[in-house]
Amino acid sequence: MTENKIEVGKIFSVLDENDQEQEMKVLGLLTVEETVYAAVCFIVDIQEESEKDIDIFFLQVNNEEELSMIESEDEFEKVSAAFHKLEKNIRSKKRGKKR
Repeated sequence: MTENKIEVGKIFSVLDENDQEQEMKVLGLLTVEETVYAAVCFIVDIQEESEKDIDIFFLQVNNEEELSMIESEDEFEKVSAAFHKLEKNIRSKKRGKKR
C-alpha cells in the first residue's frame, strides 16, 4: 500500500481556520461521472459519544491520490445526491437481511 493512497478508514490531518491541526477520516469512496470522491469527517466528531449528527464533507480525489475541495455547487449537489442514494440503498439492504 502506498502512503498517499486514499482509501476507506485512512486518517489524515488538515489545518482548520485557526491553523490548528485536525484529524479527519475517510468514511467512504464513490465514483460519480468518472471522478472519485471521498466522504470524510473529523475524528473528534466520531469519538464523542453524542446523539448529535456528525458533519460529513465531500472531497474530490485527484489522479495523484490527493484530496481537494469541490469547486462548484452543481458538482457538490451531484456528489451529495449520489452518496445519499448509496446510503439509502445500504440501509434498505440491511433491513432486508434482518427479516
